Amino acid sequence: MVGPDPTDTADPADLDHPTDPTGPTSPVGSTGPTHLTDPAAPPFATLSGLTSAGLAELAPRIKEAWQRHPVLVFHGCALTPEDLVTFGALFGTPVPVPPQEGIVDTTGLPPEIMIVSNIVENGRPLGHLGGGDLNWHTDMCYVPEPALASALYAVEVPDGHGDTWFLDMAAVYERLPERLRTRIATLTCKHDDSRTAAGDLRHGREPVVDITTSSGAVHPLVRVRPESGRPALYLGRRLNAHIPGLPLAESEALLDELWAYCDDPALARPHRWRAGDLVVWDNRVMMHRRDAIPDGARRLMRRIQAR
Repeated sequence: MVGPDPTDTADPADLDHPTDPTGPTSPVGSTGPTHLTDPAAPPFATLSGLTSAGLAELAPRIKEAWQRHPVLVFHGCALTPEDLVTFGALFGTPVPVPPQEGIVDTTGLPPEIMIVSNIVENGRPLGHLGGGDLNWHTDMCYVPEPALASALYAVEVPDGHGDTWFLDMAAVYERLPERLRTRIATLTCKHDDSRTAAGDLRHGREPVVDITTSSGAVHPLVRVRPESGRPALYLGRRLNAHIPGLPLAESEALLDELWAYCDDPALARPHRWRAGDLVVWDNRVMMHRRDAIPDGARRLMRRIQAR
């Protein structure tokens, strides 16, 4: 499914006026508390492009926008890989990329930068995760301390393909009936660590046989974004997930019921990429997925994460 980029409906002149197409202008410089900002603030804010020279000056305004909006979109950026590490540090501690089995040549890149690409040259992939559909997921949910923020910077993108969709899990939580909210209030979920977001088996791992005993980090099913105080449903990934303490059949039924609330198209928002776009999202409360990229189309992104 491919849709229009909702962030294209506004073109703010500067960082003082980030906007969301579904809501009023939200001034970055507005006064107010540092935490527990307006929970009704729209997820998306579209901001002016960033450059190497302007990043440090605009950092305070970016941090201010982050207090209100869990997705920030910057068009027309010109940033080096080192700039992306500096950008990631605005949200936390940049996370080094785990060893990637030497598949991708990262010579000259900071250790925190991961290449996401479908391009193959001379038989060798230039990046990770290929070109297929990526289902709804949360980055690094399978580790004890997942990324707080994830960001993608578009270096090369095909026109009209490979959109990234975002799902506000606080809005999903609000749509749950009270009986479900009560039931999951104290439950956790184990997140499989054997496969990538593309569903590929990780190097050196064996397929999971019993999800009740397989490895993976355990996190609460409900978490709160400190900046807004809004609770959000935290599902991570569906494949091989399990709710500890529940029989397998009961866990599967409950997870299927919760995931069904993620299918509401009214809650999903697409971003249609163009070269120079930078998007950062709160990985604690937003899920994302990717549309497939056709054979022959080229897409190359740089990713930075912070926690």
